[in-house]
Amino acid sequence: MSESSGKFSHIDAGGQANMVDVSDKSVTKREATAEGFLYVSDSVIKQISEAKIAKGDVFAVARIAGIQGAKRCSDLIPLCHPLALSKVDVNFEVQPEEKRIRATCYCKLSGKTGVEMEALTGVNVALLTLFDMCKAIDPTMHMEGVRVIEKKGGKTGHWTNKEASEK
Repeated sequence: MSESSGKFSHIDAGGQANMVDVSDKSVTKREATAEGFLYVSDSVIKQISEAKIAKGDVFAVARIAGIQGAKRCSDLIPLCHPLALSKVDVNFEVQPEEKRIRATCYCKLSGKTGVEMEALTGVNVALLTLFDMCKAIDPTMHMEGVRVIEKKGGKTGHWTNKEASEK
């Protein structure tokens, strides 16, 4: 839904799915960061920490996959605009106490529409890649908490997800 109008932005007056027209919007710097968590076994954490995963450097592969995911967002989400991203940064933090790996994806551009979907897609693809590379060790892994944690630019300006900062 559009915050300002209380209506879904991708539904036209006739109730049909519709790509939002951004042609009259101003070009501004847009940024978004998303996060997500992959819950894993102690064995996965140990083997990642000791670089013993048979498929190789899981974070290097997942980082590239996350970047590719962000760049290909409009190929996966039907009504997303194709965007020329100027920066994508994917990072990981092993959190052994919580038995999880935190992934973040930051996207940036100068454009007419935001990059939240790109950041969300990037973090999901990065987490899925980690799952793929570690599933032989722990097939019960699961993903949780994928969300936008910060956004800058556009009509709504700077926004931070208060719930995310508490985790």
